[in-house]
Amino acid sequence: MKKKLLAGLLASLMTVSFLVGCGSNNTENVTDDNTQKTEESEKTEETTNEEETTVANSTPRSETLYFNGQQWGTINNWNPMSANSNNAMAIQQVDSARVLIYETLFLYNMLDGSLQTLLGESYEWNADQSQLTIKLNPAAKWSDGTKVTAEDVVYTFDTHVKYGSTTGNDYSVYIEKVEAKDDTTVVFNSKLDDAGVPINPLKVIEYLPKVYVMQKSYLQTVEARNNNEADKVKEDVMDDLVASGPYKPYYDDDQKVVFIRDDNYWGTSLWGSLPAPKYIAHTIFADNAAGDIAFANGEVDVSQQFVSEIWKMWEGGKPISTYIDDVPYYVCATMPTAFFNVERRGLDKAEVRKAIAMAVDFDQIISTAMSGYSPTFKDVPRSLMNPTAAEQALVDQAALSDLQFTGKDIEGANKLLDEAGVVDTDGDGIREIDGENLSYKAECPEGWSDWNASLEIVAAAGKEIGINIETYFPDANTFYDDMTTGNFDICMWSPPGASISNPWTRSMALLSSTYNELEVNWSGNFGGFTSEKADEILAKIPTEQDQAKLKEYYTELSKIYLEEVPSFSLMYRPQVFHTVNESVWTGFPQQDDGNNIPPLDCTDGYGVAALYHLKNIE
Repeated sequence: MKKKLLAGLLASLMTVSFLVGCGSNNTENVTDDNTQKTEESEKTEETTNEEETTVANSTPRSETLYFNGQQWGTINNWNPMSANSNNAMAIQQVDSARVLIYETLFLYNMLDGSLQTLLGESYEWNADQSQLTIKLNPAAKWSDGTKVTAEDVVYTFDTHVKYGSTTGNDYSVYIEKVEAKDDTTVVFNSKLDDAGVPINPLKVIEYLPKVYVMQKSYLQTVEARNNNEADKVKEDVMDDLVASGPYKPYYDDDQKVVFIRDDNYWGTSLWGSLPAPKYIAHTIFADNAAGDIAFANGEVDVSQQFVSEIWKMWEGGKPISTYIDDVPYYVCATMPTAFFNVERRGLDKAEVRKAIAMAVDFDQIISTAMSGYSPTFKDVPRSLMNPTAAEQALVDQAALSDLQFTGKDIEGANKLLDEAGVVDTDGDGIREIDGENLSYKAECPEGWSDWNASLEIVAAAGKEIGINIETYFPDANTFYDDMTTGNFDICMWSPPGASISNPWTRSMALLSSTYNELEVNWSGNFGGFTSEKADEILAKIPTEQDQAKLKEYYTELSKIYLEEVPSFSLMYRPQVFHTVNESVWTGFPQQDDGNNIPPLDCTDGYGVAALYHLKNIE
């Protein structure tokens, strides 16, 4: 693991994020009576204190990996079907699902776009992608010692659909049924269109690293005790859970969450050992500032919080490190974007949209609003791709070179507007179309400080080319209403980041007209852009398996995007602000360390592999 040696570092390690400090730097038993789990109110104070001491002594600092930035309140359930679970440490079924307790079939690795084995050992499509066959890992077992079977997988997916979970409602659009062929073989059948063609194989495979597999017999127990009532099943606490992951719940309250390693974990056959930390812990901090203090004091090992000017944390000699030694420090895989409402006067012209984008000082956005945590658009030229190697391999940047803009091109933007006949006729400094000044509001939620700062720079650029842009930062709910109903001029939002179905999903969010008729649109293309050519290409990609052809399609889509500019990215943003303090643990993922482990906080997707490389500082 790289070390930041700007001040001759050998001190204790910390990651900057949201953590509140205990005051001690003791690496043996850093505990806080206020963070221990309380017992029933009827018990005496003496008894409670004794139990808290026992718990504290059972989680020595040298055996515990501490986090911040993930868990912000008391856990209310352990149910992967719940729509309102406040259990971020254990339940996060996203593109790189959190797999400490529950496990998915495969693990997504955003660095190379691959799916790595977990409960699933292999997967294979048939010729027309109507069936996806998965072979399970024969070693996989539940925490009660029974084997993970194909029937468990089938029952998991069926139960989500039966009770109408958000997840089940989503994948049932693309998956017709899931079948068990034998104990270790599962077949996912794609839903077909009227012509007998799979609707979207990309969306079928998307759920392999995303949906937690649950034990059939346990799910049946949950159903029985809730009389098969959907609402009750989906909100069952499931604190008696049966799972397959390397950890299980140990204790939790309103101040701390702790998981304990399952030393009978089946995955030793897969990973070669148990995870290094015996305990995974997360103190529930009041705010980011408290989390940062704890991180800086070495009370937190892995920080998921945004910290401006992160380098200042290691300038004093603390053993604090990021995945990349120098700028941008983090792996960027999201693209916060300014969307134009193409139905607004002036913004219906590609020349006006592109002129605004050309004039923006993106280097200033990156250096100030993002503290340098983004490559520049000179380093990674614009396209529909994020900067990861897996996605950049799918676009021909040379074919896009004549369409690129890197920012602060005031002369070029003015020339483009002049040639388009968008000029200032009355001398007030603002260009007009049909006698009306070009005047717009650029909005995002109040308090999103890096985004607010970015839009201020957009507004300043508009004024330099004779377009009046004012910033507008409403409360989040007002903003969501504006964005999802098209009630805006310019709005800022992030399209999908890294996933097994990207860059297609992101391309849809930026270019597809399929969302234009939605009364409330949370999916993308918020400004209502339409391109028949883009729609045609987007429809071909989900069933295309030839990589050369896919590269051709994404290059053509990127041409449309750069020519028409229905939106433009303001920066590349880190997927996760993964910062680590090596005062207690070393061996965290580093760029070019040869392990190909993504910096996803040792908990998410293939990032969990980091737990098997950590070493404790004795």
